[in-house]
Amino acid sequence: MLAILFSFTLQANYLINDHLISPKAGEVIDKIGAELQEKTGIHAYVIASNDRLPKRANLYAYVKKYAKSLSEPWVAIVFLPNNKRLGILVSDPKMKKWYRDHEVKKYAIDILGSADSNSEQSKYDVAMVQAYSELADELAAHRGATLEHTIKNESQWLIKIITWLVYLGAILVFWVYFGRPIYMRIRYGKRK
Repeated sequence: MLAILFSFTLQANYLINDHLISPKAGEVIDKIGAELQEKTGIHAYVIASNDRLPKRANLYAYVKKYAKSLSEPWVAIVFLPNNKRLGILVSDPKMKKWYRDHEVKKYAIDILGSADSNSEQSKYDVAMVQAYSELADELAAHRGATLEHTIKNESQWLIKIITWLVYLGAILVFWVYFGRPIYMRIRYGKRK
């Protein structure tokens, strides 16, 4: 089994893996990465490793050991669960404007932090595929391209509507219990 995983690690183009991400998830990452590279010329990677880094270690210095495997221009999601670190690095600082860092990380962090019965392996797989898919979509959108192999989040608009309804409800509750009584006292004064 380890020989199969090791051979898969060497064959992956966009996944540098220390046996954290399963071959099936690696195939999805490679498929998305190949399409992104073909349509935009950008190389996006996932570097998932069991390495332990010293506290406050620089992720760019860590990624230098993979420099020969990365084609320019590149963006890399670096996932180091032993250090509880997740970062997105770029070969050119201008590229940071091409995607929303917090949105991409949110996809991974929400899944990794969920308290459910899924195995650690499946959480790693889903988190990295979701974050990579979101990153690829945002990079492609910056270049005016649309990717077919990414995981589309059709429920995103529903979540936004529900969020706005919750905000509207909170404002309404605030008005009924606090705003209106204060307004009435100011307007009509205190009645006996």
